Amino acid sequence: MIKNKKIMKALVLESYNTPLQLKEIRKPTPGKGQVLVRIAASGINPLDIKIKAGRATHAQTKLPAILGMDMSGIVEAVGDGVAKFKPGDEVYGMIGGIGNNPGSLAEYVAADADLLAIKPDNLSFHDAAGLPLVLITAWEGLVDHAGVHKGQTVLIHGGAGGVGHVAIQIAKAKGADVYSTVTPDKFDLIKSYGATPIDYTHSSVDEYLEKYTGGEGFDVVFDTVGGTVLDQSFQSAKRYTGHVLSILGWGTHSLAPLSFRSATYSGVFTLYPLISGKGRAHHGQILSEAARLIEANKLRPLIDSGRYRLEEIDLAFEALDKAVAKGKVVVDIDGVA
Repeated sequence: MIKNKKIMKALVLESYNTPLQLKEIRKPTPGKGQVLVRIAASGINPLDIKIKAGRATHAQTKLPAILGMDMSGIVEAVGDGVAKFKPGDEVYGMIGGIGNNPGSLAEYVAADADLLAIKPDNLSFHDAAGLPLVLITAWEGLVDHAGVHKGQTVLIHGGAGGVGHVAIQIAKAKGADVYSTVTPDKFDLIKSYGATPIDYTHSSVDEYLEKYTGGEGFDVVFDTVGGTVLDQSFQSAKRYTGHVLSILGWGTHSLAPLSFRSATYSGVFTLYPLISGKGRAHHGQILSEAARLIEANKLRPLIDSGRYRLEEIDLAFEALDKAVAKGKVVVDIDGVA
């Protein structure tokens, strides 16, 4: 059977809290400033599951929608005004699945060229697709907001998670002395990234502050967990110069512990450029800079060993939702992944 070159397969969410439907729809064409990418693999994130269930209004996804924020693939065509990419380029990026932006659970996407970067040479398409969201989030927090640098002490809460394991490696690459709160079964993983693990289940904030900072606190504290962990982060910052970051700064929190330490706080909202259209070029720049760290073997993604196709999206979501995946979950879409 000859395949219709104007049609592609995509997973479409027609209404919230219903299964994604594998459909044949019209293949997009790149508009001004866009790149048409043949998608090799799509990274799956917890936010995708929340969007599907209608529990992520902040993502402003418009139905019907193609979900999937992260991707890697090969440029097939470029639109007017695009000079930095050409057909055949291997790229990766966080390109859609929120707002009005078509996502990566499809065979093709017409993506804003500003959101893309050349894929690191030493990563497969499969592994590269698991990186963009967590990489950009960690970078915006540590590099853009905190300006992490050599000689600093950095505490990463949840260092075995998606954002956390990348944050540890970025901080190490910048020359910081890095610590991470995890459970004992994750100690070896954290040590493999060059960080010192802290068993938060048996150590109080005061105890690990005393042990690792002489009671002074950490220069940078990155909360990737939220809730009470953010409150503990406020207690962990170094007086006068400490800086707390959070990707989950929701809910009600007392700023008194932070204020009493004369420390500062930044929230990280990675989705804003996709929703607003503003600041997108910086995402591409982050991915380009991070690619150099990856190619220098200073940063590697933790990718789950499971392999899934578009037709197996329910299994991929289940592996992520039930926390049985050991690393980022990736769906292979094209045979090159």
